[in-house]
Amino acid sequence: MKNQQGGFTLVEIAIVLVIIGLLLGGVLKGQELINSAKVKNMINDFRTTSALVYGYQDRFKSFPGDQTQVQLDAAFGTNIANACTAATTCAPNNGRVDGDWNATTAAAETFIFWQHVRLANLATGATNIADANYLSRNADGGLLGVESGVSSTGAAAPFIAGMRGSFYVCSDGVLGRYVRQIDTTMDDGNTAGGSVQAVPIGSVRGAVAVQTANIVDGQQYIVCASL
Repeated sequence: MKNQQGGFTLVEIAIVLVIIGLLLGGVLKGQELINSAKVKNMINDFRTTSALVYGYQDRFKSFPGDQTQVQLDAAFGTNIANACTAATTCAPNNGRVDGDWNATTAAAETFIFWQHVRLANLATGATNIADANYLSRNADGGLLGVESGVSSTGAAAPFIAGMRGSFYVCSDGVLGRYVRQIDTTMDDGNTAGGSVQAVPIGSVRGAVAVQTANIVDGQQYIVCASL
């Protein structure tokens, strides 16, 4: 009497391998779609923020963050909106949005900017500057901000050295693989020149942009676009 041995046939093994391949392919394709969606979202952040600056100016004849309390009371009601009053980062009606793009206190016009555009119904989000979710963030949770290139000390200098523009929109925590796609879509594909440039996360004002060839996929960067 012969013993029967259990096991998989070559056909069964082949079917299993095909299924595994399809599953892996689906996972990779799904990740690719997620990454693509994040890039589109980040690009939209830059373009939308630009529209906020000029849309607000068109309606109120001043830039968001750059108004006096009297002007804000007339626009939104008494003490509904906050005016910036700090000496070095607040100069109402000077045609700029002063302060660091990533400011986290009301001592900068760049911080108050978000409250003003939201109260004007140009953007969604918290209008209470004490709200934990007040700061604007990108698709990966990094900070999103705008400035005129005048630092928290009052020095006139763009965040990324050599960039030119009236306003700069910056977004941090952006992975290198996204940086290249953003620059290629919005500008010239050169992350060290043009209207879209990038520096490593943690860089300070005046940092030199990173060459495209030196951008690392898994490393985080700050991307700035000039308006």
